[in-house]
This record gives sequence, structure tokens and C-alpha cells, in this order.
Amino acid sequence: MEAITPQLDISSSPTVEAAGGSPLALGYLSLLALVVGVVTGFGAVVFRALIGLIHNIFFLGKFAVAYDSSQFTHVGHWGALVILVPVIGGLGVTFLVSNFAPEAKGHGVPEVMDAIYYKSGKIRPVVAVVKSLASALSIGTGAAVGREGPIIQIGSALGS
Repeated sequence: MEAITPQLDISSSPTVEAAGGSPLALGYLSLLALVVGVVTGFGAVVFRALIGLIHNIFFLGKFAVAYDSSQFTHVGHWGALVILVPVIGGLGVTFLVSNFAPEAKGHGVPEVMDAIYYKSGKIRPVVAVVKSLASALSIGTGAAVGREGPIIQIGSALGS
């Protein structure tokens, strides 16, 4: 039995074909990936600070971005009405997403895959803003969701 191995031509500079068919140098593509990664990292830091700000405003009644979920904090000014905070957050998220960017709904990863497959990877810039605000509002007011999916969608929108 004969093994079939592909023959690679490594004599030329490594390139990748762009969507339009023009070759992109791999170094240029790597630089773009680095820039998108750094911008996404900054977006993730701002997103985490926004979650802390919303949590502190709604639960503690103070304007601060520092938040540590492992520290015990008192309920603040809400008292027994603290149960309404997630409801208020959910109403705010519904308003933001339905009025400004319906494609910001969901977990993040499936929506990015949908944009890559059906929309040539194009994600409107407003999606990053609405997804950031809606997810931070949702997480900051006590919804049981994670930060990772929204960060992926925010980074994809910034890279798009």
C-alpha cells in the first residue's frame, strides 16, 4: 500500500487568498490578527469594568468599576426589593437588543459562526456596542450567564 503525501511548494513567500482573490502576505495577516487580538483584549477589560460598574450601581448604590465577586457585600439600598434588580436588567436588555441590534441576541459564538457562514464575516459595528451594554447589564444585574460568549462576539464585531 502506497502512502499519499501532498507535495508542498515552500519556495515562494507564504500567502493567503483574500475574499476578493488577491493574495495577502502571511506577515500582514498576522499583524492584523495581532491588532484584532489587542483591541479585543482592551474590549474585554472595558467590558469587565462595565459589568462591575453596573453591579455596583444596582446592588450597592455606588459609582465604582472595581468589583470582586469573591468578596461579601451587603444588599445596599434595595433591601428586600433586591429581587427586582434582575427583572429591571432583563427589561433593559430586551429593550436594547430588540430596538438597536437584533443580531446581538444569543450567546455570541453561534451568532459569530452565522455571520461568518452567511454574511461573509461582516458584523455591524453597532453590534459590539449593543452586545457590550446588554451583556454587561444582564451580568451586572444578576443574570446567570457568562462573559466569554459576549467577549467573543464583541471581538468578532471589532475585527469585522
